Amino acid sequence: MPPLQFFRSLIFLALVPLVTTTVCLLAILDTSLLKRSQVKAQIYPRLWAIILTRVVGVRIRVTGMENIDKEQTYVFAGNHTSQFDIYSFQARFPHDFRWIAKKELFRIPLFGPAMRKVGFISIDRSHGRKALKSLNKAAKRIADGSSVLIFPEGTRSKNGRLHPFKTGAILLAIKSGVPVVPVGFNNVSQVLPKGKLLPRGGEVEIRIGRPIPTIDYTTKDKQTLALLLHDRVAELLNPMHLPDDERPDRS
Repeated sequence: MPPLQFFRSLIFLALVPLVTTTVCLLAILDTSLLKRSQVKAQIYPRLWAIILTRVVGVRIRVTGMENIDKEQTYVFAGNHTSQFDIYSFQARFPHDFRWIAKKELFRIPLFGPAMRKVGFISIDRSHGRKALKSLNKAAKRIADGSSVLIFPEGTRSKNGRLHPFKTGAILLAIKSGVPVVPVGFNNVSQVLPKGKLLPRGGEVEIRIGRPIPTIDYTTKDKQTLALLLHDRVAELLNPMHLPDDERPDRS
C-alpha cells in the first residue's frame, strides 16, 4: 500500500468511532427536539458514509437507476463481499431505503437509539416463533413503504465471489409483496477484503438490475426465487466476482 493511502486508511480507522458517535447524537437530537421525519433524517447515515468513503479515497458509481421507480418500494438484494458494501451503498444510492439490522445492535448505547430514530428495522436472527414474528413485522414495515437492502448470502464472501443465496432473506421479500431488485457490488472486495483492517482507495461500481415482481410467489417458492435472484445478481457482476463454473470461458 502506498504511504499516502496507508495514512488515509489510518485516518479512516481513527475517524470511524468519532464520526459514528457524532452522527448518532445529531440524529437523536434532531429527530427528538426538532421532530425531523425519518425520511429527512436519512441525511445522517448518508453523511456518515460520505465522510468515511471520501477520507479513504473511494469513488462510487451507481448505474442502472433507470430500471427503478423512485416512488416505488423495493427489497434491494445484492452480493456481499466487503464491509464497504454498506458504506458505498449508503453514501451514493439515491433511492430512499432503510437498513435491516439484527436486534442485538439496537441494544448498543447511543448507536441503537439512533438506528431507531432514523427508522432502521430490527430483526431476530434466532429460530422459532420469535424469529418468525420478527420477520413478519419487518415484512409489514417494508409493505408499508420502507425499502430495504438485504444480502441473501448471509455473510461476507471470503474470496469476493458470489455464493448461494439463503432463503431467509428471500422470505422477507415474498412476505412483503414488493418487487425485489438485484444489485451487483463490483470491486468492493478490492477496497476492503474480508478479514482486512485497512481499506484502500479505488472505484466501486454498484449496478442496479430490473425488479422481479414477488406478488405471485408464495413461501413455498422461496428456493425458486432465491435461484432466480442469484442468477440476476450474477449478471451484474464482473467476472472476478463469479464462481469458477459461472465465469466466461476465455480459452
